[in-house]
This record gives sequence, structure tokens and C-alpha cells, in this order.
Amino acid sequence: MLDGILPDKIFIPLKNKVGFSLVNEIRLRAEKPVVLCISGQKFFLSNDGKTRNLKDALYATTSMIEDIIFRASECSIYSVGEQIKKGYIVTPNGVRIGIGGNVIEENGIVKTMNKFSSLNIRIPHEVKNCSLKAYTSMVENGKVLNSLIISPPGAGKTTFLRDFVCQLSERNLAFNTLVLDERGELNIGKGLGNYADIISFASKKNGFENGIRSLSPNIIVTDEISEWEDIEAVRYACNCGVSIIASTHCDNIDNFARKTAFKDIIDERIFDRYIVLSMKEGPGTLEGIYDENLSRIMRW
Repeated sequence: MLDGILPDKIFIPLKNKVGFSLVNEIRLRAEKPVVLCISGQKFFLSNDGKTRNLKDALYATTSMIEDIIFRASECSIYSVGEQIKKGYIVTPNGVRIGIGGNVIEENGIVKTMNKFSSLNIRIPHEVKNCSLKAYTSMVENGKVLNSLIISPPGAGKTTFLRDFVCQLSERNLAFNTLVLDERGELNIGKGLGNYADIISFASKKNGFENGIRSLSPNIIVTDEISEWEDIEAVRYACNCGVSIIASTHCDNIDNFARKTAFKDIIDERIFDRYIVLSMKEGPGTLEGIYDENLSRIMRW
């Protein structure tokens, strides 16, 4: 998955001693130890695998970070310039590499980044059936209910969305499903079943408007709504009669209810279900399911 992107110093122990199937994140910081996130726990990377012993840890360097970005761009930083402006690169197989460094702005507009100092490499995973506990609350009488997946970063929202789309296909529910993959993270591995159309790297506004116009979806699935423009796109789709499955960052339902950006769509009861995930027992832990009034209907 990261062969040809990571240097051998990092890639070989990861592949042979740890295994990419276990790793959620790889964090590299200039002149600091390489840190692995495995099932919500943090370890250093050593030549012998994962360790909590700092003296055995492998260290990243500034030149290593720059080289990884260059390789991830397929040797053309210019070709991923728009992604770098947003602070990340996505590789062709769906690995998202978050970038830390200096942001260059002009009149409040981000022009580029330079002096790269850290990377957060997020390893996508297909977790079969991870959405099943919530599935029957999201699909009732053959109708997909508008649902918002809520979780902290790295707690399994994207993995949940992928599996849910696949579950619809496996049950031969022939809904035209438009997947708006703004960051290139949803459509990985074996794909998203038999009824999904993909629009990648478009903004929510353009993706919703163009997708509804050209692909006539019954359902739109999208990751990480947060800004006013995203919420307006969701409202537009609902007014067109399209069901929405989306996600957002928050740690619990109470804090979500206090987010001013979502006040109107909560009041308008646009979403029928709120699915809350956490890291309590590892990524994707289902904490609860709530109805359109934010009243709990299921707990674990």
C-alpha cells in the first residue's frame, strides 16, 4: 500500500514486523520518533516492530518527510498543489497523508505550504459488517433514512460509511447511490458495490449540484460535513428528495447539539438518525443511536 512512498527504513519493519492491517495511523515528525496508532493505542516504531521503549525508536527527519511528500505526489508536487493547499495528499489507493508545515497565505487565501515538518499517514481499512448494528435503524421499510455519523477524528466514520454502502448493495437494494468522495478516501479496496457512482475531489456544493443533475441519485453518501456551504448542500439535496448519509466530527451527542453550524438542520429535523461512534473499544465503537429529536433510541 505504501511501497514506493515510505523509505525502506520505515516500510520494512512496518510490513514485516507490525503489519499494515493493524495500523490506523503513522505519524512522522521531524527529528522525532515515528509513532504508530494501533487500535487507539500509541507505540513507537523500531526495527523489531512496535515498542514503547524510546531508546529503540526509529526517528523521522525533515528530508524523509519531504521525500515522502514527493513520492506520494508521484514525483510532481505541482499535480497535487490543490490538495496541499488543504493540508493533505491522497494516494491513488486511498491513503490520506496529512501535512504539517508553514502555510503561505495571501489576502486570507491559502496559496501553498512549505517547510514541511510532520505527516499523519492514515491507513484506510475495510471492516466488513462494521455498520450492521446501526443498519436496521437507518433503513426502515425499504427507505434509507437521512443519517449523520458523529465521531472524533480517527474513530471509524469513513470505514462505517464504506461498509454501509456495501451493505445496501449486498442486500440488492438497487438505490442509485452517489458517493461524494471529496478527499479520495471512500472508494478504496474492492469498491462500493454494484449501485454506487463516484465523484471524487469535488467540493460538497459542486458535487451535490452536479451529481443530482447528472446522475439522478436516490441516496448521497459523503464524509465530513462541517462548514455552512456543506450544510446548505445537504439541505439542497433533501429538498430534491434525495436521502443523505453523511458524517461529521464531534465527540458526543451533547457537544454536537451545541455546534452552532448545525443548529438549523437540527431544528428542521433534516436528519432522522444520529449514529455516535467513539474510540472506547477501538475505532468504530458504537456509543448510541438517536432520533431526529436527539433522543436516544439505542445504546450499547
